[in-house]
Amino acid sequence: MSTLRGVEQGVCSGYLPKTGFVWTSGATDAAGGHDIAYHFADNRSGATPKALLEGTKGVLLVDGYSGYNDIEKVSSRRRAACHAHVRRYFFESIKTAPVAQEALDLITALYRVEHEAAERKLADVAKLEFRKQRAGPIRERFKLWLDAQHAKQPPQSPIGAAIRYTLGQWDELGVFLDDARVPLDNNATERALRRIALGRKNYLFVGDVAAGQSLAGLYSLVATCESRGINPFDYLTDVLARVQDHPANAIDDLLPAAWAAAN
Repeated sequence: MSTLRGVEQGVCSGYLPKTGFVWTSGATDAAGGHDIAYHFADNRSGATPKALLEGTKGVLLVDGYSGYNDIEKVSSRRRAACHAHVRRYFFESIKTAPVAQEALDLITALYRVEHEAAERKLADVAKLEFRKQRAGPIRERFKLWLDAQHAKQPPQSPIGAAIRYTLGQWDELGVFLDDARVPLDNNATERALRRIALGRKNYLFVGDVAAGQSLAGLYSLVATCESRGINPFDYLTDVLARVQDHPANAIDDLLPAAWAAAN
């Protein structure tokens, strides 16, 4: 299961500053380990996620950005949608439409089911059954509420946009009921973007596209080390001293997970 998200990053090419884009993805392996990767691009088009995910398989958990629409054409990935993005739309509309609180309460109820499942430490089969029994009826009530409110709320209002977005993502929002590995949201990937946001606040620009790509690679290694409980300093100290003489066809042996297993 993978997640993908992007954020702007300044590039200074010569004397003409422009906007680049850093895509952040996360993937969880069979053992529960989580890898984080950053990819630098000079635009925000869907060409980047298409190139990154072409030929891959699994589930892709993302928001409603149209740039992800071609992923299913170039991979065997099933697309899942993020409940945190849905919640954000309703939260932003509550000032003009107090009825949005009802949607927020239903979404909160879904998260409570997830929290209880985590506390019980359920295995995948039991977790999936637990979700269907507890979260399934909540989702049904949410759908009835959306259909009823869709006919009442002005289409161009904030809550109208929230309802339209949710209905447009409805099937993708339900993937978590079919696959126990799929969480309700891609917040882990969103949190990974904080590194980029903090960095660009301090250094503003990355020089050029090549520098941006190098920075993304370094970010990927450090973030994955932290995610897997590996000391980034120890890892980089060892790997940077060995990488020049390491066989190119076995370079995966120096990735954080493999390095930690060998050490």
